[in-house]
Amino acid sequence: MDSYQELISVIALTAGVGWASGINLYALVLVLGIAGATGNIQLPAELAVVQSPMVIMAAGVMYVIEFIADKVPGVDTGWDTLHTFIRIPAGAMLAAGAVGDVTPALEIAAGLMGGTLAGASHLTKASTRALINTSPEPVSNWTASISEDLLVLGGLWTMFNHPVLFLCLMVLFIALVIWLLPKLWRLIKRIFVKIGQWLGMVEKPVAPTVPDAEPPVALPPEERSP
Repeated sequence: MDSYQELISVIALTAGVGWASGINLYALVLVLGIAGATGNIQLPAELAVVQSPMVIMAAGVMYVIEFIADKVPGVDTGWDTLHTFIRIPAGAMLAAGAVGDVTPALEIAAGLMGGTLAGASHLTKASTRALINTSPEPVSNWTASISEDLLVLGGLWTMFNHPVLFLCLMVLFIALVIWLLPKLWRLIKRIFVKIGQWLGMVEKPVAPTVPDAEPPVALPPEERSP
């Protein structure tokens, strides 16, 4: 029974660090580092590096920077674009470390799962933020940013305390992403097309013209019906 619970906890940790990396990498590292350093959680040896005071300090500084950048419309989208090359690889690395010192095949599988979840959560966040930025008021950005931070904190708490529930929620998350992400991308594409048309960079579609009907030809008197 203990081995089963340990396996579930490892799977939940692997999925959790990947998922959270795509939303707020620095909050994840900060929470793991503080929780591990204070003895509240026992991290695998490969993740123990996040307990280092230097790593905790760096994650805290970057979290504050992201907390501010995430509240500014337009800046948040630029920040998300830049972090496409940071969050996804970091999610894969943290997920690979979450399984501990096991076979290389299992580490690669964990890295693939973590990178995939990080990519899914990151793209969903970035797409949603791009749509929110079409609104001129900043309140929606603040609401979305704070909600994302609370989501990460709540998800990590669930991951450590109720791993089975967390894994069930991850299944629902994956199903939601599969359904939602194509719709978000279609909306974003329409918005960019509209902006391009407004700036004159994209030609507006021209409605097809219907040729004028030819006037009826008058028949000579001898061919007319009586």
